[in-house]
Amino acid sequence: MNMRVDPADLKTRYDVQNESTKIALESTMLNPRFYTTDFDEMDRIDVTPVREEWDALIAQMKADPRRAHFKRTEDWDDIDIDAYPEELRKELVDFLISSLTAEFSGCVLYKEMKRRGSNPDICELFGYMSRDESRHASFINDALKDFGIGVNMGFLAKAKKYTYFKPKFIYYATYLSEKIGYARYITIYRHLERHPDKRIHPIFKWFKEWCNDEFSHGEAFALLMRADPKLLAGHNKLWIKFFLLAVFATMHVRDHARPEFHKAMGIDIDEYDREVFRITSEITRQVFPLELDLDNPALHERFSKMVRISNKIDEADRAGGLLGNLRKARWMGAAGLNFIALYLIPTKKNEIPQISRLEPVW
Repeated sequence: MNMRVDPADLKTRYDVQNESTKIALESTMLNPRFYTTDFDEMDRIDVTPVREEWDALIAQMKADPRRAHFKRTEDWDDIDIDAYPEELRKELVDFLISSLTAEFSGCVLYKEMKRRGSNPDICELFGYMSRDESRHASFINDALKDFGIGVNMGFLAKAKKYTYFKPKFIYYATYLSEKIGYARYITIYRHLERHPDKRIHPIFKWFKEWCNDEFSHGEAFALLMRADPKLLAGHNKLWIKFFLLAVFATMHVRDHARPEFHKAMGIDIDEYDREVFRITSEITRQVFPLELDLDNPALHERFSKMVRISNKIDEADRAGGLLGNLRKARWMGAAGLNFIALYLIPTKKNEIPQISRLEPVW
């Protein structure tokens, strides 16, 4: 994305930013990123090979069935934020800010694609998806007001560091992000429906309809990939495996960084992650030619090792100084080696059914 304003200049103009905006601005391995890409290449996409399914999906998005969903209602319970234990409050806020940043990242990328494009199919799609992600981000920001904080999204869009990805990497990563987002939201929603006393914040009541947006966005990227079969063949299978492992491992590490958040909801992090991985793998069989072998204990052992390494990196960060930096470099190297070991674990082949799921799998 062409940045019209220098971030350094912006920081002098917005020299007093609240802590939540600063957190959203951070660029680390675990924090959601903002992306830019080759918009001209994306504009050349031809959806003719999947036209029937494409038109059905676009019609569904155009109907906008959830347009009135992201508003507070009488179901928004009165909650005493000050009564939360400090660590739980911190992790809940971190969850909300991270979720907002991820949603707004999609909004910014999709909006830019619509602005730059001339392909009517692609512009219409990204217009609808940008609309949805904007609603999600704004709804979370409204929830943050209960904590007396909020994220300056206008500043965030201008000052956040952008990462360049080729279009095909955008497809793989965003498809997985949308589908794993669906799996996460519906798993939490189902759990809290069974255990309403564990619902630590009213926003979770909105997750069922919310995850339907995530699901349909993932469907769009599935169709974009199926419209160009070479994206799912040859050496691109290696990239698909890379993104599967990267997205799953990042989620696992990020979830273990919020132990009090999950404990308060009565969620066992390892069991929860395995269920999310299972749902995501079931869905991604519609398009990916391979899937991770979730029955292989070595896979989960390596995910767990990544959590331990991440904790060591955090400890080194907090220590600071020369010794801390040396320790951090050592553990960053260990993380790289562990990811290589993850990558060497065999995957399962997948016979791709030529269908698209326009409705979520409940």
